[in-house]
Amino acid sequence: MGAQARTIAVIDDDFRVLEALINLLASYGYKAEGYSSAEEFLESDGIRKSCCVITDVEMRQMSGLRLLHQISSTMQSLPVVIITGKPSENSEAFYLEKGAVGFFRKPVDGDALVDLLNEVCNV
Repeated sequence: MGAQARTIAVIDDDFRVLEALINLLASYGYKAEGYSSAEEFLESDGIRKSCCVITDVEMRQMSGLRLLHQISSTMQSLPVVIITGKPSENSEAFYLEKGAVGFFRKPVDGDALVDLLNEVCNV
């Protein structure tokens, strides 16, 4: 299994959440690479290295929804999971219709997230 098959890009501007998700994924054998913004992720080689992206919706500059749109329009085969800690009018169905493969409210259910990642990363 190549490195891409198990590398997950995690994007969140809250360092505590970013660190917690990276540690969670590492405990399940994934290599998680953290990014504090969508822009940082897009400027890196993260798209090329990752089998999946986990991104927060509410970030300072580019939102997770905008990142999802950008990835979907250029890299349709890269799955995106949306996470949020803020209630909004947008539901899970909204994000799935926009192209996300999953949606989780914070605190994220780690087992459910890893089950989804195992599916989308073909583990």
